[in-house]
Amino acid sequence: MKGKAMRIFITLLALAAAALAAPALAQETSAATRPVPPAVEQLRHVIGAWDVETDFIGPDGAIRATVPGRYEFAWVMPDRIVSGWSELPSLNQKSALLFFHRPADHQIEMASVGPDGQLWRMTGPDDGETRTTADQTMPDGSTMMLRFTRHDVTPDRFGSFMEISGDGGKTWRLGNRQRFVRVGASRE
Repeated sequence: MKGKAMRIFITLLALAAAALAAPALAQETSAATRPVPPAVEQLRHVIGAWDVETDFIGPDGAIRATVPGRYEFAWVMPDRIVSGWSELPSLNQKSALLFFHRPADHQIEMASVGPDGQLWRMTGPDDGETRTTADQTMPDGSTMMLRFTRHDVTPDRFGSFMEISGDGGKTWRLGNRQRFVRVGASRE
């Protein structure tokens, strides 16, 4: 190619490259400005260590025990999967936890397993704060469902309550109530 033809060719090549790069740049820019889905905000919020106080509630509605504990959460895959553990030392109880977002199903799921080996899978809509288990058969043959709801969420604290159903979700009773405070945050 001669000088002028070569400059035209290089100009056209540069324009083609810019045209191909523009959609990718636009996608990157729009992803950065897109609002964060509530499920991702929830996952981001729990990362770190939390001091927790749990009130265990009896069938009559009375508090049976209040115990201190600790929860810790870390990323397995940022904005998608969180792993963690909970420990209630006075009850000699430790559990493993896994939270993950399923955007295609618009769900967030939590899985928990404790020393008894019972696996609890709780799912809920990715734009809400409530997760519910399927009906589980217990060792004594009874069935149980659990429903967890976070509430009063601030950057350094939140509340949670766990409800229990023994009739397939027709009726619920409070099973425990928890108060989470981020480790290092003011207690006030």
